[in-house]
Amino acid sequence: MAPKIFITGATGYIGGDTLFALYNKHSDYEITALVRTEEKAKPVKHAFPNVKIAIGGLDNSKVLETEAAKADVVIHTADASDNEGAAKAIAKGLASGHTKEKPGFWLHTGGAGILCWETMRDDNKLGEWSEREYNDWTAVQDLTGLPGDAFHKNVDDLALSSGSDSVKTAILCPPTIYGRGRGPANTRSRQAYELAHFILDSQYVPIIGQGKARWNNVHVSDLAQLFVLLTEAAVNNNTDAELWNDKGYYLVENGEHLWSDLARLMSKKAQELGLVEKKLEENSLGKDKALEQAGFEAVSWGFNSRGRAERAKKVVGWEPRAPSIEDCVDEILKDEKSRLEKK
Repeated sequence: MAPKIFITGATGYIGGDTLFALYNKHSDYEITALVRTEEKAKPVKHAFPNVKIAIGGLDNSKVLETEAAKADVVIHTADASDNEGAAKAIAKGLASGHTKEKPGFWLHTGGAGILCWETMRDDNKLGEWSEREYNDWTAVQDLTGLPGDAFHKNVDDLALSSGSDSVKTAILCPPTIYGRGRGPANTRSRQAYELAHFILDSQYVPIIGQGKARWNNVHVSDLAQLFVLLTEAAVNNNTDAELWNDKGYYLVENGEHLWSDLARLMSKKAQELGLVEKKLEENSLGKDKALEQAGFEAVSWGFNSRGRAERAKKVVGWEPRAPSIEDCVDEILKDEKSRLEKK
């Protein structure tokens, strides 16, 4: 019998790329995608003809419960890190449809904003240098035990608490994601793209606070690769304790950038590509102005979010292969210039 996979977020950036990777590697899987409407389902069906469609949104608990109960593996990427209702419905469905002898697996998408909890408590720390670095192999308990007010922590806890003999969970926690998505709808990420958009539109290099905040990064195709590897482990019923539940917390990174250095590189490249008409100067960007112009993504350029991804490499042989974020700056700038011209 074909393994049954249920995925949310097929029209989104992470989910679309993951569906692309999974569909093209495993024609033997029976994949069902949650899509909000029949109209939004059309590009999904066009790109992936063999995918089944479950019509419903994240607020449709009945659909989520039913599909999770039927699935061998749930891949949750649609607003996964912040929607409590959807997480509760998936947990309920998995618990009702699986047993210790036939467990269900839940691959849940978190977010590295959770590691910003210290900076987020104090605006005076925006842009400060930090030596704090989390590690998902040597100190996974630091990640599962983050403070209750940390960003995304409430939904992380819902996933973690649902882990049992019959439900195996894995939280994938990506940082700044970049690269053109291969899905049928949204192919654009946020943080780095909003930074490029800001530079091209505002014509200056934004520096928040001391300009020393650092984040990890990962190419979307490398993130998708890990979703595929963990899905394969689940399909093969690999219940090794190091993969799931309280051990199954995966930082998904393949590099680190200083936000101010990335902004300077974007400025330099924009000039070389002729996307701006003058040499761009550096200017301070305050929190309120950042929120006004680009929302949370802009404020995050002053936060520190740093971790070391070791678990995925050790337990499923994850090997990131995509170009670095620095090598993709030209592509990011060209994509954002095109978006600006269409406005």
